[in-house]
Amino acid sequence: MSIASFDPQQDTVVVTPAAAAHFKRQLSTSKEPATAVRLSVKQSGCTGWKYVVDLVAEGKPDDLHVPLADGVELLVDVNSLSVVSGTEIDYVTEGVNRQLRFNNPRVKDYCGCGESFSVN
Repeated sequence: MSIASFDPQQDTVVVTPAAAAHFKRQLSTSKEPATAVRLSVKQSGCTGWKYVVDLVAEGKPDDLHVPLADGVELLVDVNSLSVVSGTEIDYVTEGVNRQLRFNNPRVKDYCGCGESFSVN
């Protein structure tokens, strides 16, 4: 048996400048008071997990705080770390479509409709 360790300097979520700028725009135009972006996962779909990105006024007490550019803060749900650690969040434009893209090295499979994923 081995004990897994977590190094917040290496194992957190990475946010590209494009995604950070997108988060900043979302926070500045939010109708609800929001000061941070919170990332978590929930069980969903036929494969297992779905990313959840919320604009929040404050995080939960045990959230991991990841400061981004321009005063934007990403809060990562501590219970989701085993699924999202090492993920890069990017904001991409493909033709007229714009979306967040989660490049997660732990993903081993996606469902056919793209709603959910499973991890190793």
